[in-house]
Amino acid sequence: MRDEPGRVVLAIRVTPRARREALALVDGQVRAWLRAAPVEGVANAALIALLADRLDLPRRDISILRGERGRQKLVAIAGQTSETLRARLRLDPA
Repeated sequence: MRDEPGRVVLAIRVTPRARREALALVDGQVRAWLRAAPVEGVANAALIALLADRLDLPRRDISILRGERGRQKLVAIAGQTSETLRARLRLDPA
């Protein structure tokens, strides 16, 4: 997680087709489990929706910078700092 002007950039490892949707910190890395299948951007949309819901932000403030076709994604969240993001994510223990 790093602060940039006007946004925070966060690396997330995604597991699609999971039994439930969740976010957790595993071995120092943010992990996301999504019910959605990794086809035609469905899992990417589900990740953005999960983050928007958890952070109580509009979806337009969250974008995928890198990794749209892979499991390792780099996500930008506008208008946040890394400090506030850590507090608002409320990561579940894994």
